[in-house]
Amino acid sequence: QVPLVESGGGSVQSGGSLRLSCAASGYTYKYFCMGWFRQAPGMEREGVAAIGRDGTTSYADSVKGRFTISQDNAKNTLYLQMNSLKPEDTDMYYCAAVLAAPSDYLYTGFSSTCMAKHQYDDWGQGTQVTVSE
Repeated sequence: QVPLVESGGGSVQSGGSLRLSCAASGYTYKYFCMGWFRQAPGMEREGVAAIGRDGTTSYADSVKGRFTISQDNAKNTLYLQMNSLKPEDTDMYYCAAVLAAPSDYLYTGFSSTCMAKHQYDDWGQGTQVTVSE
């Protein structure tokens, strides 16, 4: 059973909007945090947004004010609302989940933990977002 399955990607013109969804096979409220990452071919996977079990959020500077991460625990689904899309947002987008807080969480804090790809345990297969001029 695939833990996480993304959907909602597609092609849109610059300035447009998309909403990505990530359906979890388990209970999303059990995850310590969930996040969205993106990756272009040949590039490092980078954190876009993360949300904690208590609703704390963190965003990459490049998407602040344009993207919103949210979580519906009743539906076990993670979302990423993307507005004012730009061509540089073109990437494969992945959702991911951290099962439990790492032992050094009190020292590293939410953003350093939940925006770091190496902390994540479960990953989706990705959904492509393409933004044209």
